[in-house]
Amino acid sequence: MKQIVFLDGQYVEKSKAKITVFDHGLLYGDGVFEGIRLYNGCIFKLHEHIERLFLSARYIMLNIPMTREDLIEATAETVRRNGLYESGYIRLVVTRGEGTLGLAPWLCPKPSVFIIATTIKLYPDEVYEKGLMLVTAATTRNRVETVNPRIKSLNYLNNILARIEAHNAGAEEALMLDHNGYVIECTADNIFIVRGKKIVTVPVYMGALKGITRDCIMDLARNRGLEVAEEPFTRFEIVAADECFLTGTAAEAVPVTRLDGRVIGSGEPGPVTKELIGAFREITSSDGVRIDGQKGSGRKGSKKR
Repeated sequence: MKQIVFLDGQYVEKSKAKITVFDHGLLYGDGVFEGIRLYNGCIFKLHEHIERLFLSARYIMLNIPMTREDLIEATAETVRRNGLYESGYIRLVVTRGEGTLGLAPWLCPKPSVFIIATTIKLYPDEVYEKGLMLVTAATTRNRVETVNPRIKSLNYLNNILARIEAHNAGAEEALMLDHNGYVIECTADNIFIVRGKKIVTVPVYMGALKGITRDCIMDLARNRGLEVAEEPFTRFEIVAADECFLTGTAAEAVPVTRLDGRVIGSGEPGPVTKELIGAFREITSSDGVRIDGQKGSGRKGSKKR
């Protein structure tokens, strides 16, 4: 089956899905995106992803040339045209569009929108069973006042540099700190620590992404009577924790058992982590927009064509 991409109102084969070399998304990372998951015919938390996309675009003064409803339908149709009815990964991108070789975004008259629907595997299967090893990157997280990480922009070089460090150290993921040594997040995931019946994650005001999966896990934890807090912490608190895990759209929820060679808790995925991962997997097929026209989470899904 040929892969189909939505590109500026058209559904085209992957080989024909092309943008100009003068696009400011390519030249300067000038644009925004969302990564979205599909589970058993349900595009998980699609409304929330679309809303976050519009907030990112508003902050960088980028006018998305489609309505929320049109983007939802285009996303669902792209999934259908690629035959991804069971599981998949969606990348929805809005670039500033074609412009000059100068920085001026006001000389880009027409933003570009494209949607890719495919599959993804961020970590090996055994990581979800045995836990992930983290290393701390020397590359620090961008300061909030420089480029606010609440913006899911196309410029991910800060994260890529840290991921290169992880790869060079033989690890799957890197922990990123701020300039004061506080934990912010990993290169592609939010981070949580568990102390007894309390789970703690980094406040978004410090520079952590307000992740869709992050917020979902926090809700699931509260519903199970766990105390949930957003507090600053250092690497010491990670090593001293009973458990640690990461969350992200591509990664889903994954346990962490080691940091810089130091064992966390028992050195195995803990009971709270396992319970929350199980709870998360239970809702992924129902909380979102279904591509078969059924209802998910009280919202009407897109119709088949």
